Amino acid sequence: MWIDDFRSIMKDTGEDKFYDTHYFGRVDSTNEVIKRAFRTGRLTLSPDEGDIVQGEHDSDRNSAPASPKEGFLVIGEEQTAGKGRIGRKWVSPAGESVYFSFLLQPKVDPEHVSALTLVMGLSVAQAVRSVLAQTARIKWPNDIVIHGKKICGILTEAQAGPEGLDYVVIGTGINVNNRQFPPELKDATSLAIEEGKKVPRALILAAVLKAFHSNYRKFCEAGDMSTLVSDYDFLLVDKDEKVRIEDPRVPYVAVSRGIDEYGRLNVEREDGTKEKIATGEVSVRGIYGYV
Repeated sequence: MWIDDFRSIMKDTGEDKFYDTHYFGRVDSTNEVIKRAFRTGRLTLSPDEGDIVQGEHDSDRNSAPASPKEGFLVIGEEQTAGKGRIGRKWVSPAGESVYFSFLLQPKVDPEHVSALTLVMGLSVAQAVRSVLAQTARIKWPNDIVIHGKKICGILTEAQAGPEGLDYVVIGTGINVNNRQFPPELKDATSLAIEEGKKVPRALILAAVLKAFHSNYRKFCEAGDMSTLVSDYDFLLVDKDEKVRIEDPRVPYVAVSRGIDEYGRLNVEREDGTKEKIATGEVSVRGIYGYV
């Protein structure tokens, strides 16, 4: 199985010391599995399923239910209720792509946590470029595109308690070996389509997680994205080009000037006015299409 190859790579690179891997054939949502485990101290694959017997659903039969800690990684071969941003459904068929989530507990200002979504996007783009030499780039804030089409979806969720941040869960779906998509996903592509051949899922996932761990350390040391800004801007689509800001009040055209240390997009209006756009505030699109 590909997951065995993945585990072998993680062990060889030493990344298994950070990531505690749990693999399942079918889950409702990898994000939800982790959130339930954190809340209840039990591992369940869907809300109506009982506790998992040790190793019952895991390929190496060594995963015991436990309250998850930083690096707790859940991989689902298939998701029955995958989630995208703004409540959208993420189509998650088995045997083609990789769907995974992991838990983080960064010691940073909770206001800066949203930037971790950009850190994840950067890591996916870097990994794809290193493994396949594909020209993967970033459409702000976290869409990863190849030849103008999207290959990846990222959903970051966080919970704060009375004493500050409890956890951050980052869920990611990467289109690896998909050969076709529903009509409504006309802007989607996969690594296999772009490569013209099947792509090893184990290599892609291991490379993404290694890149993220490196970038995450930098993020935590700085407390923001200041040490990652240049890497991110290097891969940013439409950098120093005109973009359309889909502001619900009054849409306008501006020039994208890259991100700041908090992941906000710097834009410059035609009259020279400079603004910072936070993630979730507005949609930013290219002048001539999706990117």
